[in-house]
Amino acid sequence: MKEFITVIAALVAAPVLGGLLAGIDRKLTARLQGRVGPPVLQPFYDVVKLLHKEPLAVNRVQVSYVFLHLAFMLIVIVLLVTGRDLLMVLFAHAFSTIALILAGMSVRSPYSRIGSQRKIMQMLAYEPILVLLVVGVYLSTVNFLAATVVTTPRPLLLTMPLVFLAFLMAVAIKLEKSPFDVASSHHAHQELVKGITIEIAGPYLALVEITRFCEQAALFAVIAMFWAQNLFVGALLAIAAFVALILVDNCFARLTTFWMVRYMWTVPMLMALSNIIWLYA
Repeated sequence: MKEFITVIAALVAAPVLGGLLAGIDRKLTARLQGRVGPPVLQPFYDVVKLLHKEPLAVNRVQVSYVFLHLAFMLIVIVLLVTGRDLLMVLFAHAFSTIALILAGMSVRSPYSRIGSQRKIMQMLAYEPILVLLVVGVYLSTVNFLAATVVTTPRPLLLTMPLVFLAFLMAVAIKLEKSPFDVASSHHAHQELVKGITIEIAGPYLALVEITRFCEQAALFAVIAMFWAQNLFVGALLAIAAFVALILVDNCFARLTTFWMVRYMWTVPMLMALSNIIWLYA
């Protein structure tokens, strides 16, 4: 019963926390660009407005993929909160992204298909880093379970500093921060035409936004796990990473997807592999 209550609380708190982070992100970004920006609660206002619109969909397949996108992300939250296998977390997260890609590919809009292709390139860039992160956790804790990260005597940040830096770059891709961003976020410095979600509207787009909130909360929860021995220090680490990503987003220009893949497969990959080899040796 205690675990059930914890899961329900996490499923409620994750989109709320993710929405607040998205609102703070948009506000800080606007301030850095000399704008007033929307209120911090604007992401929640957007979701409520979308939920009240008429549910329109191009086809039923697209709707199914949108629901699968949300369902797999909720599974990620449940697995993390209950301390389950990180490999299952990795697979569920990948399935959630693949479902969104298939939703974009299921319509004839060229913008949606281009957005899906860019999302595939993003996965090609960051998925190896996530795999190396899970391998590093196993070498540090001799276990794939997320629960063992809390019980280990040394924080992961001290044993996997290079993996942590590589993971931050992967988080920048997932949060669509420059120089890795794609046309599917709300920031004013991006394209006017959205990509992968351009043909998703109304309540179905609200589900995509809620999934984005959950994913953002999950990513920063993983960052906090790098110092899971102390919840306060872990939270400070996640906040520092959040602010750093916003600063990087506003200091760099958006570059091409092929540059993103080439860069991620060289600098962050070598950093993470060096850390893994050091742990193994």
